[in-house]
Amino acid sequence: MNPSQGEIFNGGVTTPKGFTAATAAAGIRSNRDDLALLVSESPAIAAGMFTTNRIQAAPVRYCRDILSRAAPVRAIIVNSGNANACTGAAGMRDTKRMAAETAAALDCNADAVLVCSTGTIGVPLPINKISDAIPGMPARLSQAGGDAAARAIMTTDTREKHVAVTFPVNGVPVTIGGMVKGAGMIEPCMATLLAFITTDAAITPTALQSALQQAVDASFNRVTVDGDQSTNDTVLFLANGQAGNTPQLVPEAPGWDMFTDKLTAVCRRLAYAVVADGEGATKVVEVTVRGAVDAADAAKAARAVARSLLVKTSWTGADPNWGRVMAALGVSGAVFSEDRIAIAYDDLTAVHNGCATDIPFATLRKVIEKPAFRLTIDLGGGIGEYMMWSCDCTEEYVRINAAYMT
Repeated sequence: MNPSQGEIFNGGVTTPKGFTAATAAAGIRSNRDDLALLVSESPAIAAGMFTTNRIQAAPVRYCRDILSRAAPVRAIIVNSGNANACTGAAGMRDTKRMAAETAAALDCNADAVLVCSTGTIGVPLPINKISDAIPGMPARLSQAGGDAAARAIMTTDTREKHVAVTFPVNGVPVTIGGMVKGAGMIEPCMATLLAFITTDAAITPTALQSALQQAVDASFNRVTVDGDQSTNDTVLFLANGQAGNTPQLVPEAPGWDMFTDKLTAVCRRLAYAVVADGEGATKVVEVTVRGAVDAADAAKAARAVARSLLVKTSWTGADPNWGRVMAALGVSGAVFSEDRIAIAYDDLTAVHNGCATDIPFATLRKVIEKPAFRLTIDLGGGIGEYMMWSCDCTEEYVRINAAYMT
């Protein structure tokens, strides 16, 4: 259930060769670093996926434009505490200023710098504070700076989230590393949160985008905390080729499957970490729907259950209220017959052919009391299958989101 096994180790976004990071306290948030700079020592190719929310923050629109030019990328500058969303023309001017001033500090072109922001929506970006902090950041760049960068991008997160893995590609060691922030406003349609992935692999630009989309679809697109999608959701992937593998990675070539498998493993671990750190969450639940008429219907059903407030609050109380699961399925839009549904908590079947089994309530409750468990739903109508990670919804979630974030 928890994708934390295998070769993945506790590295991060600066573990691949040629990547460094630095942080600064710009004063957007109080008493903490709130600015992170990620740099590739050599020009990198870049890929990205972004929110599909019609309301998109200035940095999202800026990064889309930069990536459309397919220009080499040297750096990503990220601020927390302010989303720079719904800030009008001033928001885009401030985004471009962040890029230009970072480029000046690094002595590179402005279009070689990507910009991301996260935090409160609708508040003007304190650009002068950020401008004051940027010039001193290059002097602090180091490979050891990745952990601090993962902390600096946090908002309501309670802990930093980062990981890396090294593996052979045609006999050459290649590394993929990443960091992510996210704990609330989590329900993706294309990508989610702010996630930054790096690799020292040599890979073509088209292949990089293809690999990222495949990995995101199997990871960040499979999580929900509260069913809400951010205005700033971004996943960026940089590859600088410093591992020296030849030839460059492309689909179907030797080493491609290994690369995409490891990239997906990194993204899945980061995605799971987000759900485990969901605002106020005490449980992670793997929701799997199988037996749907097709994968699209399975996804509808899984998402309806995973985001249902009635289901999520029952998990908080360790209540195996499978009737709420049935109700969520009924409004999912998936096609099925009620009298063929089976529902299981871990390996205990609570529902068979749409009706309760004889497993005692207390026995089922012991499963839901655990910090992680599986909810498996079989619709009995085909081979479609889909999995999502969700979490419970507690009083703490309400407390966090009832107050203005500072």
